[in-house]
Amino acid sequence: MKKASEITFFVVDDERIIAETLAAIIKIEGFSSSSFVNPWDALEAAGDEVPDWLISDVMMPQLSGIELAIRMQERCPRCRILLFSGAADTLDLLKEAREQGHSFQLLAKPVHPSVLLQQIRARNVCLP
Repeated sequence: MKKASEITFFVVDDERIIAETLAAIIKIEGFSSSSFVNPWDALEAAGDEVPDWLISDVMMPQLSGIELAIRMQERCPRCRILLFSGAADTLDLLKEAREQGHSFQLLAKPVHPSVLLQQIRARNVCLP
């Protein structure tokens, strides 16, 4: 089993402050975390460092978080996915992904730090 510091998170949101804040919360818990405002940059970075987790906003102009999650799982099949959104039309995108066989967890935006960490814990990751 990996140590917390060896577990890598990619946090993606087109709003820089949100991506950086969530990445900082994860780092405070002892994990390795990188933030991205462009989902394509996160995919490119996954070629160099395979993330254990992808935490992403759904509604982004460059690429939806759902499409990012699908592409990330194609590259990194063991990557765990956690999505968040404040947009009502996200449910339609999530339904389409589920019809394609993907099962992603969705959190309401704004994401409270305790809810985020609770979801991480619920997926069998031991927090320090």
